[in-house]
Amino acid sequence: MDWQELTDLTRGQSFKVERVRLTESGIAVEGEFEPPQLAQLSADDQVFVAAFVRSHGSIKEMERIFGVSYPTVKARLNRIAGHLDFVDTDPAPTGADVIERLRQGDISVEEALAELERSR
Repeated sequence: MDWQELTDLTRGQSFKVERVRLTESGIAVEGEFEPPQLAQLSADDQVFVAAFVRSHGSIKEMERIFGVSYPTVKARLNRIAGHLDFVDTDPAPTGADVIERLRQGDISVEEALAELERSR
């Protein structure tokens, strides 16, 4: 069974994976695992995301592939994005990080105060 079949079977209801088997070694791990976020999307949305990635994020290409308008593509991407958690690749520094950089002389007092103010 692939993810799309599982998604169809669950009809959008949340689910947990309780057993994972590595096909090469036959090793099985049991527990409670969250399926990947993309696997939790509907099969149609999974196809849409795959097409978006294959088109290198070209909305024009998505318009052509799906025969829809720019606003339709954007609306669908926004709806899908609402179902996905994003990893913050540039998180605000913690107070401890700022103080440590100040101690090491990497930043001035003024810069430290500005960073601390921004992170509120």
